[in-house]
Amino acid sequence: MRRLPPALLLLAALLLGLPTPAHAAPDHGKVAPDHDPGRAAAALAQVRTAGTAWGLDPATGRMTLTVDDTVSARDVAALRATAARAGAVLRHEPGELRILIAGGQAIYSGGRCSLGANVRSGTTYYFVTAGHCTAVGTTWYANSAQTTVLGSRAGSSFPGNDYGLVRYTSLVAHPSAVYTYPGLLTINGAGNAYIGQAVCRSGSTTGVRCGTVTGLNATVNYAQGSVAGLIRTNICAEPGDSGGPLYAAGTGTVLGILSGGSGNCTSGGTTYYQPIMEILAAYGVTVP
Repeated sequence: MRRLPPALLLLAALLLGLPTPAHAAPDHGKVAPDHDPGRAAAALAQVRTAGTAWGLDPATGRMTLTVDDTVSARDVAALRATAARAGAVLRHEPGELRILIAGGQAIYSGGRCSLGANVRSGTTYYFVTAGHCTAVGTTWYANSAQTTVLGSRAGSSFPGNDYGLVRYTSLVAHPSAVYTYPGLLTINGAGNAYIGQAVCRSGSTTGVRCGTVTGLNATVNYAQGSVAGLIRTNICAEPGDSGGPLYAAGTGTVLGILSGGSGNCTSGGTTYYQPIMEILAAYGVTVP
């Protein structure tokens, strides 16, 4: 039987790409003493300023509104007042919250991203990646010269969500695995992340990076639009890692795919992931 080139075998593997989060210093401004998470969430849901993110900080039990370096002083002042009224904590996080369109092993179309996970519906095979990636590319390739076709877009959702589905149209091998630079880690199934969980991600720009889950159900306001329901980690990532998988290495469980983040893998960063279970339900596919 003819063997496929190693590069194609590796490309078919799941790619997880997530960067380590930057350590944000708390803002010690006014915080309402009668903190009500529900009221705070309702108020923060109205925030649409690009460069902000919000969610529950499990370490303190308080809703937190984060601003990055691109938010103007005027907007920071207004957001500080919003946070104070809501009883939330305002924090600054270095860098810029951005989608990371460049990527586990690399996949190419309108840009470079990372393959997230190989999935299937019956005997039809697909891979999932970030929606901001599939939004700009219909046909996906294994190489930058775009001569080796992988498949065609079968679904895409961004903003609001950040996931997309590509149907394999080539005979390239597509194991249920993550490329670990080097080597492959078998993915046995999908699951839900939890606070404090030890996780890793793989991406075509920065390889494998590991850290912990620091938040759930976070909302990020990118310049291109808002995405809700995300997993937050303290893992770094850089452009090109987008779409790569977040996984628990010890169990071979995929948890999400990289949406975006702030910082970098030199100074550290924070990354956000679209939960894999939501993607599987949306498209009616399974892992493996």
